[in-house]
Amino acid sequence: MAFGSFDSKGPGSHAVSEINMVPLIDVMLVLLVIFIITAPLMAHSVRINMPQVSSEPIDQEPKSVDLAIDPAGALFWDDKPVAMDDLPNRFYTMAQTKPQPELRIRADLNTRYETLAKVMAAARRSGLSRIGFITTPAAQGGAPGSAAPGGAPAGAGTPSSGSPAPSAAPAAPAPAAAQ
Repeated sequence: MAFGSFDSKGPGSHAVSEINMVPLIDVMLVLLVIFIITAPLMAHSVRINMPQVSSEPIDQEPKSVDLAIDPAGALFWDDKPVAMDDLPNRFYTMAQTKPQPELRIRADLNTRYETLAKVMAAARRSGLSRIGFITTPAAQGGAPGSAAPGGAPAGAGTPSSGSPAPSAAPAAPAPAAAQ
């Protein structure tokens, strides 16, 4: 191959009018090798018959049942009074439905643990596996009269022992106005 310069001062100098093909051929050979290697992988892939799946979308979420327990131990099934002796039958009926509903227990802050333990044991024996508890988030802050942990107002529901309940810390002073 002849290499020339753009300097036309010498005898027999002329401009090179052909394209150097060597780099182009090198690139084409590399691409050819890549295609030769990958073509058999695509042509001889393993053919398998995948099983067909037919699933029905879930139309609705399972319903939930609220069971409230007041401080005296009275039970309320979806806001209707119910006796402790009736719970195992109701729990068993709930456990047999598909999808199984969730039992949501709302117990008062002052409810005896014994009552709550009996309800949970009856639910477990009946086959209920989805049991949840409804709670009230604790108050953020601590201003007087705000909700105490458990949702009751501060001081509400606590037995009085003759001494006044401690009050919340005073609020921080407001920042001074810029002058």
